[in-house]
Amino acid sequence: MANGGEEEEPLSPNARLFHTKRLNCCILAIIGCKTSIDVGVVKLGLENTFIKHPRFSSLLVMDEKKGGVMKWSRTKVNVENHVINPNLDPNMDSPDLFVEDYISNLTKTPINLTKPLWELHILNLRTTDASGVAILKVHHSVGDGRSLISLLLACTRKTSNPDSLPTIPGRMQQSSRRSSGVFGWLWWLLVALWWSVVAVANTLVDVMLSAATSSFLKDDQSLIKGGEGVEFAPKRLVHRIVSLDDVKLVKNAMNTTINDVILGVTQAGLSRYLNRRYGERVRMRKMGEIPRKEVIYLNIFASEQPFWLILDHPQELR
Repeated sequence: MANGGEEEEPLSPNARLFHTKRLNCCILAIIGCKTSIDVGVVKLGLENTFIKHPRFSSLLVMDEKKGGVMKWSRTKVNVENHVINPNLDPNMDSPDLFVEDYISNLTKTPINLTKPLWELHILNLRTTDASGVAILKVHHSVGDGRSLISLLLACTRKTSNPDSLPTIPGRMQQSSRRSSGVFGWLWWLLVALWWSVVAVANTLVDVMLSAATSSFLKDDQSLIKGGEGVEFAPKRLVHRIVSLDDVKLVKNAMNTTINDVILGVTQAGLSRYLNRRYGERVRMRKMGEIPRKEVIYLNIFASEQPFWLILDHPQELR
């Protein structure tokens, strides 16, 4: 991989945050395929898609002259250094357990900073749910889940029309039923003002609680609260396959989104686990061992440019 780093760009505040000691982490995306994965085709596809994106073709460099400022430096990417295809025994006893162990080992291995911060592991192994498994490991400073999914969609095409991007149905806009006349508009204005006041009040309370927690309040100890050095401990990822039709049924019944349904199911499962684990102690008023809060990180900023434009016209990237 030859360095051609004439183009440099400082890391965004979010990207720098993910290189701090406590938040230095990677994203692991696991994709199962119905057929065995052709490694040669995957490499060719990466050359025509992923590495055209600046984050997947940039090194992380430190500018010592400016106090160690971190920057992205464009470089020439050798796909061979990023695609890992180990030789596996197709007749192993437990391929599902092997995949789980393989992913767990990836959580213990720091990403190589001498090349762009991503790698793709291909396991041509027949498991219970797939005939081939691809594991994409990306440092979180490269992007978040939303941007990576958008990039994945930009790299795919319709089977009915190989030249067309996949169509993602948008959320149907509900029709507005505002009352006409002066009183109707006045009522709508009062409701909007009330909800604005409530939102500001809730935000202030959350900010104060977060500041207090960072300063002197501490989370209660529980099995889901990590101790010192938990970021370096091995992780084990398990998955369950659910019917998308069932998720859509709940979504339509509740008039919400698929993300809301998945988040609700996850929260309900976690709550049931905590109730089973700590329920008896709650009844005995030993509240000190009950987890107090949960935090979910969200990205509310939309991309300024669609990913298909970045991939097809990289020279027009702003």
